Amino acid sequence: MSVCERLGQLVAVVEVPGEGASLIDGDLAVAVVSRKGDPGRRRATAAHELGHLIVGDEYSTDIGVHVSRDDREAMIDAFAAELLLPAEAFRATSRPGGRMRREDLVILAARFRTSWSLTVRQAVEAGAVDGSAAKEMRRKNPTRAELMEAVGWAPQPDLETIRVPPGYAHAVVECYKKSLITASRAVELMRGQIVAADLPLRDDADLDL
Repeated sequence: MSVCERLGQLVAVVEVPGEGASLIDGDLAVAVVSRKGDPGRRRATAAHELGHLIVGDEYSTDIGVHVSRDDREAMIDAFAAELLLPAEAFRATSRPGGRMRREDLVILAARFRTSWSLTVRQAVEAGAVDGSAAKEMRRKNPTRAELMEAVGWAPQPDLETIRVPPGYAHAVVECYKKSLITASRAVELMRGQIVAADLPLRDDADLDL
């Protein structure tokens, strides 16, 4: 969310089918990411939509889950993968000989919060695993317990609890504190990231009831 916002794209995590879509209208760039799917997939979709902004596409949609990929989409996928999990990360943690085991990839997937398919893909790109090893690894998705074990059972942030950009969230709360919007409207604008009880107290709070 923060990276997309700094680069000029506001992203919202919403309840829509498929994966995501983005739009550029003048100086405004926005994108939506579907809440469906695992957190790693949502992060990949957000990075992919950012790729469309970088390339300069005025409009893109990945709502259709079975859309064929052309060279342009493949390039954007490569950008998204490198943004989320740089090939350098594999070289920095590889074992003697440059090859990595499945356990090593699980640690990277947990640390960088990437989907398993993206992690394996980047491992191949970095030369950390060969094609046959990658094919075998793709059949063995890590369990939630494996991923949590890899980061010491510490909860990791993702696009499950963060639904709107930091700057946008700050603006919503400021509007609420200045009594420009009601508590219910603030919660609505935050798309489920908070509930009314999370909002700060204000003198006219009774007006929201």
